[in-house]
Amino acid sequence: MPNFRCKELLDLNLPFEKDGVSFLWWAKNEHTCLIFTQVLNSSFFLQLSWDKQGFFIIKAEKTFKPSQIGYLQKALLVFKQNFCKQIISEAFSFKKTHLARKTSLIAYDTQKLLDQISLKKKIYVEIGFGSGRHLLFWANKNKDIFIIGIEIYTPALEQVAKLALAQNLDNVLLTQNDARLVFSILQSNSVDKIFLHFPVPWDKKPHRRVVSKSFVDECLRVLKCGGSFELRTDSKEYFDFSLQSFLEHEKLKAQIYKNASLDISSKYEDRWKRQEKDIYDLIVINENSSKELEQIKDFDLKELCFDKKKLENLRTAFKKQHFKGEDFFLHLEQIYVQEERLMLKISFGAFHKPEHAYLLLSKQSEFVFHKPFTTKENLKAFDKLKEILINLSKN
Repeated sequence: MPNFRCKELLDLNLPFEKDGVSFLWWAKNEHTCLIFTQVLNSSFFLQLSWDKQGFFIIKAEKTFKPSQIGYLQKALLVFKQNFCKQIISEAFSFKKTHLARKTSLIAYDTQKLLDQISLKKKIYVEIGFGSGRHLLFWANKNKDIFIIGIEIYTPALEQVAKLALAQNLDNVLLTQNDARLVFSILQSNSVDKIFLHFPVPWDKKPHRRVVSKSFVDECLRVLKCGGSFELRTDSKEYFDFSLQSFLEHEKLKAQIYKNASLDISSKYEDRWKRQEKDIYDLIVINENSSKELEQIKDFDLKELCFDKKKLENLRTAFKKQHFKGEDFFLHLEQIYVQEERLMLKISFGAFHKPEHAYLLLSKQSEFVFHKPFTTKENLKAFDKLKEILINLSKN
């Protein structure tokens, strides 16, 4: 991860803006200082910590890293030039060739993703698009198709966005998210095709696979009648597991192929072919129409209203803790002081699709970056969080 170390740090007189980078405010605890940073339409934390030698280490806070590495590199450069002296070491190099400009091809928040989808008639979704060969092939082949690419790795997101821009594609939208969370908010009967090509097989840890009972349920719910899920894998075990998972449902057809050739080949497939490995395809065609997605409540922050005394009680009483419900969990990880507010770092939600969030606590509490997905598990965890925080603030 890009970072640098220095001996001396100047006063953080914020807010500060230069060369398109804004450092707006900071929050700290005894171990770390987090600096809220904006570059164009991307917001993230620079993390300032201390090593055993007393040197300062500056890097990105890993939970909400920017989706484009150029944003982070530019922020580090501006911070180094204006707040640091005696640089000990650095492991980053900002180049203008890095994607450091706003692009409409990346959905930075959930609402933009939903708004874009609602306007489209024919939607394809690719999970874990990697180098983007397959995704870009379909985007170029049929401009009437709107393709959503879901990927968790920042370099892949940035590279494919650059390639799509270079090819003047406007029918692509990329998002850095867990596919299971994205599917939980998609409308029923809205997607024509879902691609999952060469996922990590996790043969020794099957609970970590993308495919699971709940994932299959969501796939068939969001697929239109006649829509298809297409798995391509070199793992026979993953293939068998996925086939069996889908066959638990009625009203679908399954097509099975071995070593079939496609019009486009991914870099992983090229590698497996050189190794003469077998490749398996499972195409599941949905023959059912699903009920509309149940409308559930939103996150209600009104109860999280804390005056100065309650915030002090909360800060004093806070301790790391983990709560496990029947179908959800809540982990209180860290608390930070931010002027007259407190900032809480939490992880929560369903066991197989966890969420992370920073929450600013005050008389008007708010999420720092974006609102979490409104899943049933997330809302149950949030209700538990409100109960814990309100009790702590009364001590």
